[in-house]
Amino acid sequence: MTAHAVLAFDFGLKRIGIASGDTLTRAPAPRPAAHSGDSGPDWEAITREVRALAPQVLIVGAPYNADGSEGTMSAAARRFATELELRFALPVHLVDERFSSLEANEALKAQRASGQRRRRVQRADIDSAAAAVILGRWFAGEKR
Repeated sequence: MTAHAVLAFDFGLKRIGIASGDTLTRAPAPRPAAHSGDSGPDWEAITREVRALAPQVLIVGAPYNADGSEGTMSAAARRFATELELRFALPVHLVDERFSSLEANEALKAQRASGQRRRRVQRADIDSAAAAVILGRWFAGEKR
């Protein structure tokens, strides 16, 4: 079986968490987050990640509310996913991202408490860890 690189994104208005993995090991790993602001995502940073890892598939977290209805960020995340598809000519899949940031934050806090992680947990760390959670869900077969 050939391993295919996969890149996942946790879209946000201030930062975009990024994680990578491959279809063989299915082990998601956080990457440096990209900035996002009034002028939109830092496409240069995102392009660098895409070029460096040469993924065959891109994953974007789809923000839903706890009850399963679309979240306030859903339309923006879909626009980001569409732009990824247009810029990189790669298939883009949406994965339910509900509670991924909470899950990521708890995991990072546990790593710090156990001594596994030395430096303070910052927002960008949580965003990229959330992208790793989203990628893990995709590897597990979860979709929208």
